[in-house]
Amino acid sequence: MSVPIALMCWEAGAQVFSDGVLVVGPLGIWAYVLGQSDLLVRATFTTTYNAALGFLWGNLAAVFMAATVIILPRAERLVSSLALVVFCLPLVATGPILRVISGPGDVPQIALAALAVYYTTYLALIVGLRAMPQSWSDLMSIYGRGALSTLLIVRARSSLPYFFAGLQIAAPAAFLGAMIGEFTGAERGLGVLTLRAMRGLDVDATWSLAIISAGVAMLAYTIVGVVARRMQGYAPIIILSPPRSLARRNFWPRFAEALAAVVLLLLVWQVVMDVFDLNRFFAKRPGDVVAYLAGNGEARLMLFEALRQTVSATIPGFVAGLLLGAGLAVGVILVPKAAGFVLPIAVALRAIPIITTAPLIVLALGRGSAGTITVVAVMIFFPTFVACLKGLQQTPKQIIDVFNTYGAGSLRILFTARIPTMLPALFAAAKMAVPAAILAVTTTEWLATGTGIGVLMALTSTTSNYNMLWSCIAAIALVAVTLYVIVLWLERAVLTVYASEQLT
Repeated sequence: MSVPIALMCWEAGAQVFSDGVLVVGPLGIWAYVLGQSDLLVRATFTTTYNAALGFLWGNLAAVFMAATVIILPRAERLVSSLALVVFCLPLVATGPILRVISGPGDVPQIALAALAVYYTTYLALIVGLRAMPQSWSDLMSIYGRGALSTLLIVRARSSLPYFFAGLQIAAPAAFLGAMIGEFTGAERGLGVLTLRAMRGLDVDATWSLAIISAGVAMLAYTIVGVVARRMQGYAPIIILSPPRSLARRNFWPRFAEALAAVVLLLLVWQVVMDVFDLNRFFAKRPGDVVAYLAGNGEARLMLFEALRQTVSATIPGFVAGLLLGAGLAVGVILVPKAAGFVLPIAVALRAIPIITTAPLIVLALGRGSAGTITVVAVMIFFPTFVACLKGLQQTPKQIIDVFNTYGAGSLRILFTARIPTMLPALFAAAKMAVPAAILAVTTTEWLATGTGIGVLMALTSTTSNYNMLWSCIAAIALVAVTLYVIVLWLERAVLTVYASEQLT
């Protein structure tokens, strides 16, 4: 009965505020869908097909990178840095560039869908592959099994809960990435219809497309969840394992590794541009960006001011989203019946394209920092919620039974057993949230607030000022890497105590 009542309340609210331009009731949405059913079916199929291809390729890339890091641990800094930087490239900028390079067709949609999912799956899978007691690894070594055998026989199985959590996070993200790819000049798809609806201030169409997008994403999320429940088996009890003794590393070797990673990233940037012989007019090299900023003081000031505005909204939104996601996960654990109410709303909020929600939120809260911070929090709370919920659910039943035997209450079990088990997932979510926060801020600035580096990139893209566009990309990637390093430092300090198997 809850769904009909909710729909009736929604329709009543839409009728009460019928003079406004923001709210459309279920009847208005139903009338639009019936009137445009053929067009909507074709567009939904196109976007879903491109999202599925991007989901496949992005997750295959994530599995390959995670396996590489587990077999060759010293490659982690380079692989993770490269993955982070590519994931941080603003879709506002990469979408038009992909369109220029690939021309008409579905390549940008599929590529952006893949780019939207590979990093979250990679981080979740890394946590899962490391969620194995040290004694198991020692046992495999005693029998002469190498890193590859350990990966295939033991680690792959133990990683399934986290892997499927990553896939559930990725499912709505792939759909969102495909839609954003369609904003770059595609000829068909839900993204194209959404852009037309927003430009025409067609509120009925905007709400209908948002509901359809959310429905498809929720269906994909549910399918992955069903497959996960059928495939997941035994999970190792990490919390009962003794902590590993980690060798203390000196500053200078770590600094040298970080410097080498930066140099390699710049080399990759340069080599990719040269190998594919991309036109220097729009495909700038590292030297071009340095020369442009070094010789143009006005451009430097403009870039720094835009960057300041962006960072001032990113950090509060990042923290708020993490707290909201982790808090909701804890709430669902303490009140399990709340899952049936919280999960659909969480998936829907994540699935509705940010290009639709951002202007509405900013219109409701104003063009100041409150609106942008809210958009960031909405954008990143879903992966945090899913990851933390999975981490909380990984608490071994034997430990819960022991606490129950001694009459411990829910809060004591939460703080003593569940939250320590959740910590690796929380930090994985925080690492996922860094680029997601950047994406949310730049997109909101581009669409609604007219400030910050998001609007600067949009303006320079339309005016073909590719020197400034690539400078913006480099600057925002540097901000993301800095935030990511801070998260890594906190992660190492906390997990050294609570989950040392996650550290290398």
